[in-house]
Amino acid sequence: MALVLLHCRENNKAHNTDEISVDRLIVRRGKPFLLTLQMKTADMSALDKLEFTVQTGLQASEALRTKAMFRISPAGLANNLWNASIQEKTVSSVTLSVSSPAEACIGEYSLRIKTASSFTCDNKFILLFNPWCSDDSVYIPQESDRREYVMNEHGLLYIGSSDYIFPKTWTFGQFEQDIVDICLKLMDRNLKCLRNKEEDFSARCSPIYVSRVLCAMINAQDDGGVLHGKWCGDFSDGTSPTSWNNSVQILRKWARNYNSVKYGQCWVFAAVLCTVLRCVGIPSRVVTNFQSAHDTDGNLVVDQYRTERGHIPEKEEDSIWNFHVWVEAWMRRPDLSGDFYDGWQVVDPTPQETSNGLYCCGPAPVKAVLEGHVDVKYDVPFVFAEVNADIVTWMILSNGSKIMLNSDTCEVGQNISTKMVGMDKRSDITASYKYTEGTEKERQVYKEAVKRGTKPLSNTPNSPPGSRNLQLKLVEVSKSINGKDINLSLVLNNSNQASKKLQIHLLAQVMLYNGVPGAIIWTEDPETLLLSSKEMSIPIQIAYPRYATLLGRNIIRVNAIVTDLDNNGISYHTEKDIVPENPKLTITTKGMAYPGSEMTAEVVFENPVSMVLTDCKVTVSGSGLLVDVQETNLPSIKPNTRIRVLVPFVPYKAGARQLVANFNCNLFTDINTSITVDVKPAHIATRV
Repeated sequence: MALVLLHCRENNKAHNTDEISVDRLIVRRGKPFLLTLQMKTADMSALDKLEFTVQTGLQASEALRTKAMFRISPAGLANNLWNASIQEKTVSSVTLSVSSPAEACIGEYSLRIKTASSFTCDNKFILLFNPWCSDDSVYIPQESDRREYVMNEHGLLYIGSSDYIFPKTWTFGQFEQDIVDICLKLMDRNLKCLRNKEEDFSARCSPIYVSRVLCAMINAQDDGGVLHGKWCGDFSDGTSPTSWNNSVQILRKWARNYNSVKYGQCWVFAAVLCTVLRCVGIPSRVVTNFQSAHDTDGNLVVDQYRTERGHIPEKEEDSIWNFHVWVEAWMRRPDLSGDFYDGWQVVDPTPQETSNGLYCCGPAPVKAVLEGHVDVKYDVPFVFAEVNADIVTWMILSNGSKIMLNSDTCEVGQNISTKMVGMDKRSDITASYKYTEGTEKERQVYKEAVKRGTKPLSNTPNSPPGSRNLQLKLVEVSKSINGKDINLSLVLNNSNQASKKLQIHLLAQVMLYNGVPGAIIWTEDPETLLLSSKEMSIPIQIAYPRYATLLGRNIIRVNAIVTDLDNNGISYHTEKDIVPENPKLTITTKGMAYPGSEMTAEVVFENPVSMVLTDCKVTVSGSGLLVDVQETNLPSIKPNTRIRVLVPFVPYKAGARQLVANFNCNLFTDINTSITVDVKPAHIATRV
């Protein structure tokens, strides 16, 4: 029997997969790889009789492109079929270059070679998408982009609100050795595969199909996918979404018994999908949209309601999330006309609405969103509304009727953010989703979206009734810090020549980040006289104890409704979201950074409030640094007390690695920090 040498180390390095493994063959489609056959002399003299068979999936067939049979062909023969050519030959061995089509199905393959006298054993290898290959539909031209969107195992997610944007360090870990197998298992367990394995394996040539399947498998809604979503309530039967900072931990937990992991929210869903897409070779990045609309009826208008005192009703059909996170995946769109829609595509695994019967969203071309082409697949109307819906705010009167308070065409879709290529900085990509708010072009695109959509243009008036000559806004007096009182002012400006008697309703309410209202924490109802052509400020102070136990990942929304008692009771409305800044967490390291060397991380946190912190947990993780996430539980931290947590670790991969720490407790959630550990190659350590 002939012996096959797969040259795993050399091939994987050439195919940019050696970060996954150097012990098994993992290659990218459209690029040759080498293998050597050691054979009997008789077989060496009959190389033209060698017959190669590669196949993936059950009941593989050439008709479905999941199986190929081929022989040695002349070197340099260019075609889009599986082929092999001789690179080097000796008396007892031959080295061959084997090439796969640039549109081959991805997945685990078996390779069998028939010689003149025998068969080889089945040799297994994994074939991935190839963003380095110009014929592959995931090809991305710039090497810097490939380094960031395929090879980078660490990244930044952006959370908070449009006025308070905070980076959160995340470990994607797509090249941890077992992650590629978990990704393939995810595809094998998707509903389409379970219904028709042959068609599913055949469709894995398309990143459109693969991204859509994986998007559905990240949430648990339809198919026992990776993550259960939960946005409020008790998380004690699982892990709070704010505690995660690492995709690897989540994917491994799912793979143990294929039970969905508790719990995720949008940034967790998106980060895990980004890991999986990068692992299979699809360039991807995590994107945050601030002031993100959830338009349930598809009319591109979000209706919001307030009571006469500013209270937000418990349930609204439409909502505005203070941020929402999804993934962009890079690919061509041959299923659409021409190449206009090639490039970044929105793929959103957070289970919000169904798409063709499954909870997934996309791939939706970002260019289609920009131009209002909502009749393009997949799910462009939903994404367009998220970044460019109009808002109409209504006041519900005591008799059940409603009056319009204001309308806003600019609020939705702000500061759309992703990590900058090659730098730990924020890149604002709002302009790739919509034209500048307030311009004629932006309104033209909005009307184009309405025209192409299935819902008629709303008949809502552009402005509320009555003469409007009072301006109001809420401003922060000082930076809001979690653990301290919050100070704001309501600024009123009377542009009328007559004085105004004003009834003011002020209200502060906790809001979940996805727009669901929580507890009312503060109210005040002053009356005042505002003289003609004058401005005045009304101070607002929200004491820390009012919000201390309610904040978490939530925000504080301050509403002001001002009624002009001298002008037919015309009402005005303004609101402001407050995201108090959390205290700092620090992490440092000690020891020589080489693979196999012992190091220690020190995490430091100081309780800044006059209350005892309970249920405290510190987690530390880092791809290439810690095999498993390290968790340290602390029963309590007394006021003004500093704690230090020491975490020993042994780096196992060279290169610049991110060590990430998270702190959570009963009053503070998701305090996040990181440090870069530059792990030198092992051969350098031997010379030191």
